[in-house]
Amino acid sequence: MTAVDKPAGGAAAASDPGSSRVATAQSWAAPIVSRHVADDVVDRLVTAVALGLYVPSQQLPTERELAAMLGVSRTSVREALKQLTDTGYLEVRRGRKGGYFVLADWGPTSAEHVRRHLVAHWSEFEQIFDARTLIEPLIARTAAARRTAGDMQAIRAALQAYLDAPDHDASRRADASLHLAIAEATHNPILVTMSVDLRTRISLNLGAEPYTDEARRIAIRQHQQLVAAVAEGRADDAADIAARHFTLSENLMRDLVERAAHEDQQAGGPR
Repeated sequence: MTAVDKPAGGAAAASDPGSSRVATAQSWAAPIVSRHVADDVVDRLVTAVALGLYVPSQQLPTERELAAMLGVSRTSVREALKQLTDTGYLEVRRGRKGGYFVLADWGPTSAEHVRRHLVAHWSEFEQIFDARTLIEPLIARTAAARRTAGDMQAIRAALQAYLDAPDHDASRRADASLHLAIAEATHNPILVTMSVDLRTRISLNLGAEPYTDEARRIAIRQHQQLVAAVAEGRADDAADIAARHFTLSENLMRDLVERAAHEDQQAGGPR
């Protein structure tokens, strides 16, 4: 990797000296593998497309935006996008509204990319799922107890934007706005920060939750139920709805891991 790049995935290094020594020992014991940062970006983006973070015909963020999201150089992003274009995942459209557009959500090498990015870090994702299961119901419960008229105005506006969203980009933005508005209704900035951080991790730092048309249909109903519970001060109901709602992304990620494992087995590859 270049001097300005950092790996495009994984948790931040632990600050505890003992943890650092363990990590160092583990790194010395691991096989020596040389990989370009662009290859890590390819793994991340193929996984993101397979999860529906970006869907066919959708335009990807710009090189500059992706570089900022992933904490890597634009050179690495540009190289990764070229690889994805050459292998048929993306297409380039020229002109004022041009850019990179998703062409395929799954390809012959998708299982390999998913295994390297998602499966290899699965223990971290299990921790994220666990934290979300604990934190998001608490946020919903607290929002139902503390919401103000101003909070409900923002929450209802975000819900309506989600219901009216004409495309995946608009749906993604409205979904983020809705859950941010509910978190802000707790009037506790620490809970807001925790919610945003968990969403960032689930979205692979790419700004969107895993998505399918069926997941959106379920989310519409759950969003309406959650907003009603918060508005009516039904704290226990709000917590229960949130607990169910935030398993949607988790289940899609688990399904993808199973799909990748199944294709690896069929191809005789590593499980």
